[in-house]
Amino acid sequence: MEHNYVVPTKALKDASQIPAWEKSSAYYNITGFLQTVNVAVKGRMCSDPHPKSKNVEATVKMLDTLEQWIDEIPPVNQPQRFGNTAFRTWFTRLEERAEALLQQLLPISKREAGIELRNYLIDSFGNKTRIDYGSGHELTFAAFLCCLAMLEVYVESDMVAVGLTVFKRYLEVVRKLQCTYMLEPAGSHGVWGLDDYQFIPYYWGSSQLMGSSFKPSQIPDRAIADTYGEDYLFFSCIRFIYKMKTGPFFEHSRYLFDISSVPEWRKVNSGLLKMYQAEVLLKHPVVQHFLFGSMLTLKQHGSAADAASAAAPPAPLRTESPPPAEDPFKPTRAAPGVPIAGPVAPGFDPRKHRGTNGPARGCLRRPQPANPAESQPSDAGSA
Repeated sequence: MEHNYVVPTKALKDASQIPAWEKSSAYYNITGFLQTVNVAVKGRMCSDPHPKSKNVEATVKMLDTLEQWIDEIPPVNQPQRFGNTAFRTWFTRLEERAEALLQQLLPISKREAGIELRNYLIDSFGNKTRIDYGSGHELTFAAFLCCLAMLEVYVESDMVAVGLTVFKRYLEVVRKLQCTYMLEPAGSHGVWGLDDYQFIPYYWGSSQLMGSSFKPSQIPDRAIADTYGEDYLFFSCIRFIYKMKTGPFFEHSRYLFDISSVPEWRKVNSGLLKMYQAEVLLKHPVVQHFLFGSMLTLKQHGSAADAASAAAPPAPLRTESPPPAEDPFKPTRAAPGVPIAGPVAPGFDPRKHRGTNGPARGCLRRPQPANPAESQPSDAGSA
């Protein structure tokens, strides 16, 4: 049966639809995908050898092209510090060439899905009008990767590379966009948020650190972030914070500083997933921009309509209920339990694999020289 791909559109018009979103096939598949990669990267460094399929390599090549465009479109001279309008020129090029990029990425048998993937790709890099970027755009890129997994462009053996090669490359591109065009943080919570721009690399990055010699108490340590930022997604985020912000870590990254008192990475990891649900997935101001198509649908998971819409190439993800777990740190509001992820492709069982928002915008800055003294946590952070 031939699958009918569609142009995805926004559907969450108000907060009253959040319960329907939480029960939807899209939510089920997104959370399943995030947890699948989380298990795959457990205990692994980015530099550890891992297989990279031709489809993974094609995705990285596409991201290389996007970074090259940044070099070709320099920021313009303008009086305002934030929101360089040259970003709109870069973004327009992405809109114009997204379809061609996808045709180069997708295998011939999957190219019809380009009509559906195009908007996910475009919306993964910020907002052209507001010249901003935030966790909602990062979520859209996760949805893009999830769709590729559902299409079996990515298979079981690709999941480590998706987290440690593809997503790492994506972070490098969006950070270059942030620094070059001084993108505003979208929906920043100031010192009471996790990070101005990202969330997922903290979740997957804490999984990488399970079983390592590093401790959560070392989160504020600038020297460690500088040394191991290429090997661990979590430390790459800390390194970028120090690059962009001034002042003591406990002042500009209060939530991360509080997390550094959690005794072990396993608890950090489970707590970050709960926090991601509460502060990203279930917050209407973030997910109101989420796109729904024929693969990621708002239809209730497991319903007859959902089964009918998934009757073609996309392979639905499945989950199982986890045992009760202690919450290592409390998110802003309680979130319902998230099931343990199942395969993103037929026969893939991830359980077989063992292995901040800173102060307000005025504190964001251009890269500064390292000052290791800033990174030393106080007694409160290491207790």
